[in-house]
Amino acid sequence: MRTGLAIMRVAFTYIGTIVGAGFASGQEILQFFTRYGWMASVTIALSTLLFIGLGIKLMLMAHEVKAASYEDLNNLLFGKKAGRWVSLFTMLVLFGITTVMLAGGGTIFQEQLHLPYQIGLLITLVLAYIILSKGIQAIMTVNSIVVPIMLFFSLVLVVYTSHSPDSSNWITAPTQHSLLKVWTAPILYTAFNLAMAQAVLVPMGAAVANKTVLVWGGLLGGAGIGLLLLAAHYSLAAQMPGIAHYEIPMGHIITKLGSVPQVAYILVIYGEIFTTFIADAYGLSLQLQQRMNIRPNVLIMGILALSYCVSLIGFKALLSALYPIFGLISMVWLVMMVWRNRTA
Repeated sequence: MRTGLAIMRVAFTYIGTIVGAGFASGQEILQFFTRYGWMASVTIALSTLLFIGLGIKLMLMAHEVKAASYEDLNNLLFGKKAGRWVSLFTMLVLFGITTVMLAGGGTIFQEQLHLPYQIGLLITLVLAYIILSKGIQAIMTVNSIVVPIMLFFSLVLVVYTSHSPDSSNWITAPTQHSLLKVWTAPILYTAFNLAMAQAVLVPMGAAVANKTVLVWGGLLGGAGIGLLLLAAHYSLAAQMPGIAHYEIPMGHIITKLGSVPQVAYILVIYGEIFTTFIADAYGLSLQLQQRMNIRPNVLIMGILALSYCVSLIGFKALLSALYPIFGLISMVWLVMMVWRNRTA
């Protein structure tokens, strides 16, 4: 039973690390999958296989070398010199996403819960410090709470969509895009998300003593990501093309179920923002610990304080410029992960 519980914690953490705010809102699924019509069902299958295979491989590699942070894994993949530069660029992108997630948390409080923006920021920061100061086990616990709720809402949406007259769109909708775009999308999606997920998957792989737990956790986690992708695609496809015009497509579908599910789903989106925030902040703290002789809690406070300051100024413009470059690096990283067949 203890092993089974450990496997589920790894699986939920894997899912929660990948399934961020963009996923929960529905925007990522629309952009990378649903807009390509029935072919999305096939490309989701490809993405799922990659998440399973490479997720397991990533955690096992981290386990074998007892990686202190994702920089150790990048050094293994690219060599020490190139790996250092890849890790530095990853750190910059992680920090950018951290500030955007913090700002997103404040926006949820302001626009959806009608509370002051600053209150949202401060609550998010305080909760994040409490979790981060307790380490990877606390992060795994948070994901073990948020992810099952996300799975429940996905099931609700699937049941609701099954009564829609256009519920067969997920396997019948035509695609007007080139095959190159269709097949590049799932690979880019998987590469980008796994490259970012290093922040948590690497220390988790190093921290879990039982390799069997990592293998089964990666298998169930990757399969869970695939099922969530398919469920979201099924629900969104039935609402196409109109649903593509909404900023939070999944939220729009939820509003049809009533005010209580709508508020609950807003909290789910906040939960996904929060898990992304703490995952990226944790990854940053581990990498910086390797470079600076500063106590972990002090370092965490510094990262959170800097995130707060930058979130007030805005980082979106710079992040939008960094994303395409990081997308390219992620593709190279994915190729290296597939190619690498040993850990030493």
